[in-house]
Amino acid sequence: MPLLRRSLLLSCAFPLALAAQGRAPVPRQPIDWPALEREGVTILRDYLRVNSTNPPGNELEAARFLRDFLAKQGIEAQILDTAELGPGRANLYARVKGNGSKRAIALVQHMDVVPATASTWSTPPFAGTLRDGFVYGRGALDMKSEGIAQLMAVVALKRGGVPLTRDLVIIANADEELGSTGALTFADKHADLLRDVEFLFTEGGSNSVRNDTLRVRGIGVSEKRTFWQRLTVRGTPSHGSRPTKDNPVPRLVAALDRLARYETPLHVTPGVDRYFRDISREYSGERARWLQNVSRALEDPRAREWILSDLYWNAILRNTISLTGLQGSNKTNVIPPEASAEVDIRLLPDQDPDSVLATLKAVVADTAVKFTPLITPKAPFESATNTDFFRAVERASREHDPGAFVTSTMMTGATDRPMYRRLGFQVYGVDPFRANDVDRQQGVHGNDERIAVASFTSGIRFLYDVLRYVQ
Repeated sequence: MPLLRRSLLLSCAFPLALAAQGRAPVPRQPIDWPALEREGVTILRDYLRVNSTNPPGNELEAARFLRDFLAKQGIEAQILDTAELGPGRANLYARVKGNGSKRAIALVQHMDVVPATASTWSTPPFAGTLRDGFVYGRGALDMKSEGIAQLMAVVALKRGGVPLTRDLVIIANADEELGSTGALTFADKHADLLRDVEFLFTEGGSNSVRNDTLRVRGIGVSEKRTFWQRLTVRGTPSHGSRPTKDNPVPRLVAALDRLARYETPLHVTPGVDRYFRDISREYSGERARWLQNVSRALEDPRAREWILSDLYWNAILRNTISLTGLQGSNKTNVIPPEASAEVDIRLLPDQDPDSVLATLKAVVADTAVKFTPLITPKAPFESATNTDFFRAVERASREHDPGAFVTSTMMTGATDRPMYRRLGFQVYGVDPFRANDVDRQQGVHGNDERIAVASFTSGIRFLYDVLRYVQ
C-alpha cells in the first residue's frame, strides 16, 4: 500500500478509534476557568437581585436578564409566551448549534422563586450577598444557581471551541413553583422547537453530601404524581347543644380514619429497584442483602419493618396518603352544614389515577363522602438509565467525586419534568452541586437560602463535562 494512502487511512481511523474508546471532544483553545468562575459568581449574584417571587412571578424581568447575558456571549435568545402567561410573565428559548450528527439536549431551568420574609433572614433575600464564601439569596439553591451554572457551562463550551455533535437547547420557564404553566405552555405551543431533542435535564437530582463530601449522586429519573383530593360531607346545620345524627363532622372523621388506617400496596418500579441495589453497598450483612433484592425483602416482616421505617423509602415504594387540612364549623356551638378535608395523595409513576380513586372510595365506603380533585395529575414518567446521558453523568461524577456512586432516584415532590416527558424524550433531574444536606434542607424554601461559592463553581465544571461526555 502506498505510504501516503496508508497515512490517510490511519488519520481517518484515529478519530473513530477515539470515539470507540469514549473520548470526549476537547476544547480547541484554552478556557480561562478562574475568570469564567468569577464571572459566573457575579452573574449569579446579579440574577438573585431580580425579584421573581411567585406569586406574581415577574419572570419577564428575569427572562430579559438571561437574554441580555446570552447576547453578550453571542447566543441569541427569544422571549416567548408573554400573552399566554399574562402580564410580567414569560418563557425564554435559545439554541447553540452543533453539527447535527446526534439529537439535541435541552437544559431547562425555572426563573420563579418562592416568597421570602425579609425579617426572618440574616441578609436581604434579594441582595445576592456574598459572605464568608457563600452567596445568599432566594433562589440560591432553587434554582437560579443551577440555571446560571447551566449557562456558564454552555459558555465554557463555546469559548473553548468544543466541537458539538448535539444542539444545546436552553429553556427558562415561568411558574414552576405554583402551577407549571410556563412549562405546560412551552411544551404545548413550541413542541416544534423540541422535535430533535433526545435528552432534557433540569432540577430534581438528589445528592447526599456530608462534611462537604459528596457520597451519593442521585439522577432523578421519575417523580410521583400529585393527586390532591377534597373530601366533603354535607349535613343539616343546628345548634351544638342539640346533637344530631345529621352532623357531617363525625361522618367525615370516620371516613378520614379509614383512609389513615389504609395501607396502600407496595410496588417496586424499575428505577427504585436500581436505587436500592446501588445503595446496598452502604450497608452490610442482612441489610445489604435486603436492599439488593428489595421486592423479595418486603415479603420478610423484619426487612419490611426496617425498610418502611425510612420515610423516603416508604414514599417511593407506594402511593401515599397524608391528611393535611380540616374544615368544619367556625363556632364551637354550631353544627355546620358541611365538613371538608384536604388530602395530599401522591401516586407512583405507573399508577392509574382513576383506579386509585375507585380504591379510595371503596376504602371510605360511604357514598355521602364526595371526592373532588384539587389538581389534575401531571403526565407520568420514568426515564431509562441505560442511556448516553445517564452514562455521561456517571462518568463526570467518577472524575469529580471518585468516592461517590451514582444511582437513580424518584422525587416525591414535583417539578416541570412531566410537562416535557410527554413529548417523548428522556427527562432527568441533575443536581451539579455539593450543597451540604443541612444547607439544602434548611435553605430550599426556607430562610437564609445560600450556596457555597466553591460548590457553585465546581458545579459549572461538572455540567461542562457532562455536556462534553454526552456528545
